[in-house]
Amino acid sequence: MPVILNIETSAHTCSVALSAEGMILKHYEEFENRNHATVLSDMIKGCLDFLEEREVKLEAIAVSMGPGSYTGLRIGLSEAKGLAYGLDLPLIGIDTLKLMSSQVMFAREDITEDTIFIPMVDARRMEVYTAAYDMTLEPITNPGPMILDEHSYEKILAMGRPVMFFGDGAEKACQFMTAPNAIYVPGCDPLAVGMVALSELAYSRREFIDLAYSTPNYLKDFQATRPKSLLDKASC
Repeated sequence: MPVILNIETSAHTCSVALSAEGMILKHYEEFENRNHATVLSDMIKGCLDFLEEREVKLEAIAVSMGPGSYTGLRIGLSEAKGLAYGLDLPLIGIDTLKLMSSQVMFAREDITEDTIFIPMVDARRMEVYTAAYDMTLEPITNPGPMILDEHSYEKILAMGRPVMFFGDGAEKACQFMTAPNAIYVPGCDPLAVGMVALSELAYSRREFIDLAYSTPNYLKDFQATRPKSLLDKASC
């Protein structure tokens, strides 16, 4: 299997991981610092230095494509594109929701063949970016934004199959997920080490993305907010 540099910047955590044959050769993770632009380049350099010292050739770059943080996704994809172009390597795009689902599959021991996986990326207020997948990561519901309420996923929960909810968006969904088959999985941050199975599969299938025209999968248009003026605040 190829040596792949995996890059994940879609959430508050910034991480990179070198992989080959399903194994992690080197990885870095920063959980506290939200300034991905500051730490990502040093993480990548550490991985490249590791390969150079061992005279191992890098064969592909993989990057998490979202949904997630607008800024984080832009930083990650820009770094990945520049590196892939400079080293003349193929670029692999990994769906963040599938990445999170894959992480849960490998981490849990209570998964059955009929389990449904529902990753949730936090958006504003009661909104999340989400989807529903089966064990093969085929979508039961397609990725998209959702406003959470008591009817969210009631049709899927009514199927009676185990349904796992996870991601930072799932924390605010717990109040609505009261069905006995709803399972909340805490602490599921998307990480580069969780990309390995998906990036190696994409490489084997030659599923590469365009270096010039690929863009992050935001799932909705960016909406900038105007800071309140002193006059606005006085009128509140």
